[in-house]
Amino acid sequence: MAGGIPEVVLNSGFKMPVIGFGTAAMPMASDELESNFVNAIEAGYRHFDAARVYGTEQNLGRAIKEALRRGLIKGREELFITSKLWCTHAHHDLVLPAIKESLSNLGLEYIDLYLIHWPVRLKHKEPSFYFEKSDLIPFEVGPTWEAMEECQKLGLTKSIGVSNFTCKKLTDLLAVARIPPAVNQVEMNVGWQQRKLKDFCKDKCIVLCAWSPLGGIGALFGSYRILDNPILDQVAQARGKSKGQVALRWLYEQGVVSITKSFNKQRMIQSLQIFDWELSADDLRKIDEFPHKKGDYGEIFVGPDGQYKTVEELWDGEM
Repeated sequence: MAGGIPEVVLNSGFKMPVIGFGTAAMPMASDELESNFVNAIEAGYRHFDAARVYGTEQNLGRAIKEALRRGLIKGREELFITSKLWCTHAHHDLVLPAIKESLSNLGLEYIDLYLIHWPVRLKHKEPSFYFEKSDLIPFEVGPTWEAMEECQKLGLTKSIGVSNFTCKKLTDLLAVARIPPAVNQVEMNVGWQQRKLKDFCKDKCIVLCAWSPLGGIGALFGSYRILDNPILDQVAQARGKSKGQVALRWLYEQGVVSITKSFNKQRMIQSLQIFDWELSADDLRKIDEFPHKKGDYGEIFVGPDGQYKTVEELWDGEM
């Protein structure tokens, strides 16, 4: 248990808390961001999900120092910190400099989990969500993963993994990997249940981690279309829980790690109160009937001159 939160054991042998706190955020003052991250630690979160492209690694690093100063945690080892390699650095020779910069931003000696953010490569420049279609160039999983493995061998990260990989892309990676990915972080929620991918990852001993667990449209922001569904409302009322708690509990019962995020203190705490009750068989049947629709198709990574000409190619038809 990490701060009272159950953990899963990764294929690397390390433990990962099953609830994480996301650090992607709309622009806000640094002190406000840091205060929110400290509040999350105080609420009980021990797993934080960062990425170079989010621009919040330094804020998280300062929040960790403040939490240590205040005695909210006794040591850095109580935390599980994830960061991600952005597409601009998905080049063999740029992976090591990228993780070192993330470590510098965070003020840490190691990261617990380092992920390839997307199976996409961009021309080398400063990490940003805003780029030209002409910046898209072919992604080579073998050389990039070889450099990721070197990061783990050097002790810069305890575990390595990927994000937004399909079954096919994982198969291609496993064919060349000496160290298998420990985690695949993907969009997953009651409205996009990823049944095929879930079974595939379980068979390959890869932990599935859900971003957008409450159905926010888009990788960062958007309306929570899942929470508006009357089916979820029925289940929540029957359990005496919030709709968000039901959505997170469902993922937990699927054996999936969730990355949740709310800067509201009450909702922070609510998201951690999902471990002392269960969904009934009737609840699960109703959730199985949820209409399935992907929220983020990754259109920004699709272009006439890029590796992926259509979203079907990006997702290998697994949509």
